[in-house]
Amino acid sequence: MQGKIVKGIAGFYYVHTVLGLVECKAKGIFRKEKIKPLVGDNVKIELVDENELVGNIIGIIPRNNALIRPASANIDQALVIFAMTRPDPNYNLLDRFLITMEKQGLPSIICFNKRDIAGDKELAELKDAYGECGYQVLFVSGAAKEGMEEIRECLQGRTTVVAGPSGVGKSTIINSLCPEANMETGEISRKIGRGKHTTRHAQLFALSDDTFIMDTPGFTSLNLMDMEKEELKECYPEFVAYEEECRFGGCSHISEPMCGVKRALAEGAVSRVRYENYKMLYEELKSRRKY
Repeated sequence: MQGKIVKGIAGFYYVHTVLGLVECKAKGIFRKEKIKPLVGDNVKIELVDENELVGNIIGIIPRNNALIRPASANIDQALVIFAMTRPDPNYNLLDRFLITMEKQGLPSIICFNKRDIAGDKELAELKDAYGECGYQVLFVSGAAKEGMEEIRECLQGRTTVVAGPSGVGKSTIINSLCPEANMETGEISRKIGRGKHTTRHAQLFALSDDTFIMDTPGFTSLNLMDMEKEELKECYPEFVAYEEECRFGGCSHISEPMCGVKRALAEGAVSRVRYENYKMLYEELKSRRKY
């Protein structure tokens, strides 16, 4: 039988199958070969107890990809959720999320939540800052269930990691998209005899047989210290169209004359918020201590 690992905790793996959620242990061969099953892995399992839905993982189907953070496999895209207000969006942190996903080769969708309590001023500011940044941008309300169908269309047929800081309404959106989410979390909690682990462990929820979303712990900061300053511009997709106008090859878009990106910035074609964050992060990477 085949299935997909939706959660791993305390040495147990919970596998979504046609029969339901199967609690599995990984065979010793994985430890011997130093292979650790990941949430998102498509696996082959054998049932030990069909009534209690208990089994063993006997094989991992080759992965399309594997992410370091969150530790997961076969992820197609990221849905990066921030609030429009309460709390006000931290643009620097949002860009760090987008850069982290770009570094891992994941396309991102930006989702601004709490549209129901945000005013036109906040909407205009966010559209100005991120409307032309090279990502699809959604404005929704999880609490009022506005924009949920638009999100569903973006997720259909894919496995999506949901990322964003605490307090932005990720859980509300996930529960609106997948009312079974609380039930599935509760079922796993019942099986392991502990409380819910909604914030400390990544977990996949099935929206349909081919559509999954992964909830992740809320992040408060993201360290980009594992990248070089020269790599940073590659994580800003809106820069690409203007780089051919740069006079110098390898232009950093900071201090060089005749820079296509800076010209686009002056003409309003590149977001000043995004560019100022780029400069700030560039200096951060430039000034780090190397050992």
